[in-house]
Amino acid sequence: MKSVDNVVSRSELLRCAAGWRAEGKTVALANGLFDLVHVGHLRYLEEAATLADVLVVAINDDASARALKGEDRPIVPQQERAELIAGFRCVALVTLFGESTVEALLRALVPHVHCKGTDYNAETVPERETARALGIRVAITGDPKSHATRDLIARIRGPR
Repeated sequence: MKSVDNVVSRSELLRCAAGWRAEGKTVALANGLFDLVHVGHLRYLEEAATLADVLVVAINDDASARALKGEDRPIVPQQERAELIAGFRCVALVTLFGESTVEALLRALVPHVHCKGTDYNAETVPERETARALGIRVAITGDPKSHATRDLIARIRGPR
């Protein structure tokens, strides 16, 4: 598999973030499964990128995807999902995470903004209390039209 320079380990992400902070840059963190990448994901990340100088994206690894979505997910393996998202111009770095939420990464990275897609609202963001305690702004970004992966999967599978 092709190596992608901007798909990094958590420790490498934290090292880069320290450098950005030393330069006075702000950091936004967006996260998700990104199982079947679609235009809704692009719009989510493009808007998230406007909220800080640097956008980093955390993607659920295969094991956490299965734990959250069931044994038939993810459809696309983690390295391929990471490589696709890393290819977006608005994304600086991509990292994988194995937990059910990005709370541990939020605590380690302490970004200026934590972005979630429009399938959330201020009260349904799983990490909202952690973000609030750390002084991280939570922003809901993306196209409010429904571009949900679950809808794509349902259309592909068709009637059962």
